[in-house]
Amino acid sequence: YGKYLPITSMVMFGGVGMQPQVDRLRKGVDILVATPGRLLDHHQQGTLDLKHVEIFVLDEADRMLDMGFLPDVRRVLRQLPTQRQTMLFSATIPDAIEKLAKELLKDPVRISVTPEQPTVERIRQTVHFVDRSRKKALLAELLANPGVSRAVVFTRTKHGANRLAEDLAKVKIYAQAIHGNKSQKARTVALDNFKSGGIKVLVATDIAARGIDVTGISHVFNYDMPTEAETYVHRIGRTARAGADGIAISLCGPEEKTLLRDIERLLQRRIEVSA
Repeated sequence: YGKYLPITSMVMFGGVGMQPQVDRLRKGVDILVATPGRLLDHHQQGTLDLKHVEIFVLDEADRMLDMGFLPDVRRVLRQLPTQRQTMLFSATIPDAIEKLAKELLKDPVRISVTPEQPTVERIRQTVHFVDRSRKKALLAELLANPGVSRAVVFTRTKHGANRLAEDLAKVKIYAQAIHGNKSQKARTVALDNFKSGGIKVLVATDIAARGIDVTGISHVFNYDMPTEAETYVHRIGRTARAGADGIAISLCGPEEKTLLRDIERLLQRRIEVSA
């Protein structure tokens, strides 16, 4: 967003070499976007000074909590000056985030963006009721539709993501899996292939639900229904970005109907059933 402004920025994360990051830091940077672990690595090695930070932003705070990053975040906070502006962003505000906000923020202003509409209005949402044994065949049929230009398919487990990507390849639908067990390099390659159109299907676990911001995702498929209703909102939010329209299709097995009801309660609406 700041491409044409006189602001320098860089990104920093683990799983890749530190030296290129050190070289970039030496040139000076206005905005540093970082994962907590790698930020602390640089601080401990003396390649990063946090004494002059003016604004500290904690993005995806609820996910940080889910994934166990809070101890690292607290360690980062101890290195920051007490005089600073702190901002906390979270798609959902469970009790744990309320508690964290009270701990991290001083007299904060709370801003809610469209709280009554948790899903993007431009997404057409439908659900297919289908036995688990027939999910794969139905998904392959739906993905073969010419209207599917770029799709993200969500599974519940890493193993399930790998297996589904392999099975889709057997029916000439080329997909790559992306999840927490993949190396940083493998994830980067998969995302680059997806962005460039080398593959049109990305099979992902929920760890990727918030991290994928790719232009032109036409469809999101919930191959497995999410166990938490809020996760559904994050998943389908991969489509209909930046004013575009999108389609979200869920494959719901008989044993997953209670999960669907939880989602509908959160959305305060019924999801259209596809025959």
